[in-house]
Amino acid sequence: MTTAAARSVADQPDTAVPDASLLAARAADSKLGDQTVILSVGDALGITEAFVITSGGNARQVRTIADEVELQVKKAEGRAPIRIEGLDDARWVLMDYGDFLVHVFVDEAREYYDLEHLWADAPRVAWS
Repeated sequence: MTTAAARSVADQPDTAVPDASLLAARAADSKLGDQTVILSVGDALGITEAFVITSGGNARQVRTIADEVELQVKKAEGRAPIRIEGLDDARWVLMDYGDFLVHVFVDEAREYYDLEHLWADAPRVAWS
């Protein structure tokens, strides 16, 4: 679960990201998503506004996190993902909501792909 100590001092509470991305981060956290972060990538990427990145210890937890994100965003916003990829092996589940993406990794895959490093210039958004 994400703790205050794990969050960067660079958290930007005023950075504009879709409200549903905040819901997604909280949903992931409720299922013990590890080190859940929101990156505001809209200025750099242009095709989406935010990445929600989290991870689980195994494929079962990754699926549980993805299911909870889908449920909570649907319940609160009435939205479903445009597309979900990666549920078959659940090493990296990508949920595309259009204005934001949710990446749910198994721990080893998150370390390997290291999206936070790749998007290190993107502001982190305070979400809790």
